[in-house]
Amino acid sequence: MTVSADGLPPLRDVISKHGLRAQKSLGQNFLLDLNLTGKIARQAGDLSNCDVLEIGPGPGGLTRALLHEGARRVVAIERDERCLPALAEIADHYAGRLKIIPGDALALNPSEHLNGPIKIVANLPYNIGTELLVRWLTPTIWPPYWDSLTLMFQREVAMRIVAQPGSKAYGRLSILAQWRSDAKIVMDLPPQAFTPAPKVSSAVVHITKCNEPKFDCNAKILERVVAAAFNQRRKMLRASLKSLAPDVEDRLRTAGIQPTERAEQLSVQQFCMLSKQFE
Repeated sequence: MTVSADGLPPLRDVISKHGLRAQKSLGQNFLLDLNLTGKIARQAGDLSNCDVLEIGPGPGGLTRALLHEGARRVVAIERDERCLPALAEIADHYAGRLKIIPGDALALNPSEHLNGPIKIVANLPYNIGTELLVRWLTPTIWPPYWDSLTLMFQREVAMRIVAQPGSKAYGRLSILAQWRSDAKIVMDLPPQAFTPAPKVSSAVVHITKCNEPKFDCNAKILERVVAAAFNQRRKMLRASLKSLAPDVEDRLRTAGIQPTERAEQLSVQQFCMLSKQFE
C-alpha cells in the first residue's frame, strides 16, 4: 500500500475508501495535495507549543499537515459525519494529539477544549467562513482566546480583509480585521488545487492579534457606525449615518471628517474617531 510522508495513505485513497464526495451544501472543496496543506500549516508559524483549532477538516488533509508540522494538539470540528471514520484513523496514528468534535462550528464553543497558546488554522467551508471570522474578530473581551488565524477564503473575501481605504474591496471586514490585528495574504491557490474545483480562486490570510486596539473606541459603537456607513456605501456619510443621530453633520465635523465623504474614504483611525462622537 502506498503511504505518504506522514505514514498515512494518500488522501485520494482515503476518499475512495470512505466514499467521500465533497458536498456543495456543506461548502466543501477538498484540498488533496499534501505539499500544499503542509505549506498552509507552515504559514501559521511554530505550532510545537500550541493547541490548534481547525474547522471543517473534511478527510483530514490539513489536519495531517498540522500534526506532521508538529502541532502540540489539534481540535477539529466536523459537521459531516461521513468524514469522522477517516479522521479517527488520523487520531489513531497521532495518539493523543487529535480531538475530533462532531457538530456545527457555529453552534459550539471550542475554547473549553483548548489550552493556550491557541492558533486557528482552517480551510473554512465557503458558506460559513465570513461569519466565523467576524465572530473571532468581535469577541466580548479583547484580547481574544486565539493568538493568530490562518484561514483560507475565496480570494474575493481575502481581498476584503486586507483592503486599504479608497479601494472597492474596503469595507466592514477590512476595519474589523485591521483595528485590533494585523492581516496579510500569505498564499494564493488556483481552483484546480481543489476537488471539486470551485469557480473562483482562493487565498490564505494570516491574522495576528494585537493585545490592545490600535485606536481607542467602543467596539459595539464602532461596529454600528461601520455597518451603517457601508450599508449605503455610495451615499455621503451625512446621509448614510443620518439614522444614528439627527446632528450627524456636526459630529462628523467634530471628528475632523467632511460630511460629503463616503465610507470607503475613511481610514480605520478615522472610523474610530468618528465612533467616539456617538458614545
